Amino acid sequence: MHNHLVVALAYDRLCTFEFGCVTELFALERPELGVDWYRFAVCASEPGPIRAAGGITVAAPYTLRLLDRADTIVIPGWRDADELPPEPLLKKIRAAYERGARLCSICSGVFVLAAAGVLDGKTVTTHWRYADKLQQRYPQLRVQPDALYVDEGQIITSAGSAAGLDMLLHLVRRDHGSAIANRVAQRLVVPPHREGGQAQFVPRPMPQDEGGRLAKLMDWVRRHPALPHTLRSLAERAAMSPRTLQRQFHDATGMAPYEWLVRERVSIARELLEAPTPLPMARVAELAGFGSEESLRRHFRRIALTSPGAYRKKFGVQAGVQ
Repeated sequence: MHNHLVVALAYDRLCTFEFGCVTELFALERPELGVDWYRFAVCASEPGPIRAAGGITVAAPYTLRLLDRADTIVIPGWRDADELPPEPLLKKIRAAYERGARLCSICSGVFVLAAAGVLDGKTVTTHWRYADKLQQRYPQLRVQPDALYVDEGQIITSAGSAAGLDMLLHLVRRDHGSAIANRVAQRLVVPPHREGGQAQFVPRPMPQDEGGRLAKLMDWVRRHPALPHTLRSLAERAAMSPRTLQRQFHDATGMAPYEWLVRERVSIARELLEAPTPLPMARVAELAGFGSEESLRRHFRRIALTSPGAYRKKFGVQAGVQ
């Protein structure tokens, strides 16, 4: 990771929030982490003044030539999903891809990568508002509309705005491990992981949660994940009928109660697998509420897209723990 250069793209009508996320993650010096942190720079995608959202003007110190040296390139959105990016930018993106640079996009930035032709045959995501348009315009892509981010190795795409933080923390986790990513997340005052997908953020009527019963139930379940929860037992605790509980859960989270519970348990399992002192896999399964290692592995692979053992090997504080 020594001297790893992250370059953020700046363009006229720049998406300020997405750009700020990239800057916050990579531009700040972090000597307290004790690792070789990233070098960071900004390059302009075109000549002329760069106007950004909010009425500010950005002076980018580098031109597109900087992309020839970048190890990671981040595209923080694109000004208009219907506007084809300039060919000089697309040419630089293709060249960077061919030499093995890591390419990342936030929100509509995926349209730049798609226009450059580097996403063909890959699974990607974008803001839920753009998912159908992206799939229709580029049918050779596999658009995953519910993901917060999709890691294809050399190319990582994320959903809208704040999902960029999820992706950027994932990059830190890939490069420096879970402990470092967790400390960066603490400084940002955001969770290291967010479970679920974009469905939970699609506009829907606000749920009728009389007296905060649903919120109290969810907090209680998080404190007692290992209990043998059922739809009936959860409904009884919330003083609701099973049908009402299902409806309110779906309105609030976009998921059925059981799916939400499984994702919460996977989140707990992740934290246990990242712990400094490794636990036997059977104990991880027990504490997270899965009951058996087989159940843990099945659900963990479905949601985290990897096995518990592989996850601990990659993100555990003690590398190589099985």
